[in-house]
Amino acid sequence: MAVHNELVTLLGRLTALLGDRVTTNINVRDQHGHDEGYRPGQPPDMVVFPLTTNDVSAVVRVCADLAVPMIPYGVGTSLEGQVMAPSGGVCIDLSRMNEVLQVNPTDLDCTVQAGVTRRQLDQFLRDQGMFFPVDPGANATLGGMASTRASGTNAVRYGTMRDNVLGLTVVLADGRVVKTGGRARKSSAGYDLTNLFVGSEGTLGIITELTVRLYGRLEAISSAVCSFGVLSDAVDTVIETIQLGIPVARIELLDEVQMDAVNRYSGLSYPVAPTLFLEFHGTRSAVAEQAESVGSIAAEHGGSNFQWAGDEEHRNALWRARHDAAYACKALRPGCEMWPTDVCVPISRLAECINQTRKDIDQSGLVAPIVGHVGDGNFHVVIVLDPNDPEEIQRANEFNERLIGRALAMGGTCTGEHGIGLGKREHLLSEHGDAVEVMARIKQSLDPKNLMNPGKIFMDS
Repeated sequence: MAVHNELVTLLGRLTALLGDRVTTNINVRDQHGHDEGYRPGQPPDMVVFPLTTNDVSAVVRVCADLAVPMIPYGVGTSLEGQVMAPSGGVCIDLSRMNEVLQVNPTDLDCTVQAGVTRRQLDQFLRDQGMFFPVDPGANATLGGMASTRASGTNAVRYGTMRDNVLGLTVVLADGRVVKTGGRARKSSAGYDLTNLFVGSEGTLGIITELTVRLYGRLEAISSAVCSFGVLSDAVDTVIETIQLGIPVARIELLDEVQMDAVNRYSGLSYPVAPTLFLEFHGTRSAVAEQAESVGSIAAEHGGSNFQWAGDEEHRNALWRARHDAAYACKALRPGCEMWPTDVCVPISRLAECINQTRKDIDQSGLVAPIVGHVGDGNFHVVIVLDPNDPEEIQRANEFNERLIGRALAMGGTCTGEHGIGLGKREHLLSEHGDAVEVMARIKQSLDPKNLMNPGKIFMDS
């Protein structure tokens, strides 16, 4: 999308629709051409800011008529290049579509526009005795979280976006608006289109509204931090906890490199050792019982230095440190960039996979802390590298290849929650083989001109 006359025509038609909510400003375009990963930005030709589903539909119809690529954008917190514009085109920024449209306390669900952020929704629901559990760490938009099938720290108990989205409003590649799912908690009516669009990374359509599950506020919440002498003991504690069916709400692992980074960045003084961050939800008696059970398991595996946080202020401080982990990693090497990568394996292989990965990192000479939502077998490696050092980037690439190969060999997946984007397209093929062709045929049937976030997920798109 580089022909001047086409851009002039496009700009004129979109400006007629949205007025000053269309821009070609280079600073705005650059901002919308990169995510939080290390890859150099690829800006779109222009950015639009719709306010309604009808706005999005009108923009899509113009782009479809002129065969212009479209890239949906929330707040840019993705990690595998999902918001980049390798073919130019129009970035459709949904951040101003940020209204909570309906809350149904009796049925424990709500409908929001795609630009509502996780924290915004939590704040809105706080006084109504409800909460939305999916917590990827970043203050992402609900539309972006659905598009990448996000999960996060609460997934071990409450599931991922796949489990918590009941229905969607989606603008298709030709501008048609479809609604999938609904407010009923189950349905046998036709194909499950909701879960087709959840995780599709904007390649099949643009999500403009979501209906999501809510949960009642809890009587009691308690959090804890516990350190271990060796990484395998921390992981074995996680495995035994899950196998015994203890309904822990959050169970996060930070290795010693990550704990050192967190201490420095957040001004804390935790032991520089493999550490579990845990949280328990329920009635006061249930929380006490869960905490006691996990505490006993941890002690059997050498866990020590338990620090409990029962009141909200201390719990928030604890989890703020966990959520700041990525930025703490970046601060280990000022002037460098993050390459966060993730895999997920069956929990029975988790200890083996993490131990081999830590050994691999140390042998490679990379600076790369490990942090993970280990209750469901998902962990992240945050490689902190100099983007101007080709040799270091090569080592990082080689390590990432080994990490993914290791996970796949153990029956796992190349990504537990980051998605495919630009970064893991070839690994999707390694993981799913001929099934990727089936995915590509679905893409071609819904987007025959390949205008919806082209270049993402599929190698030849």
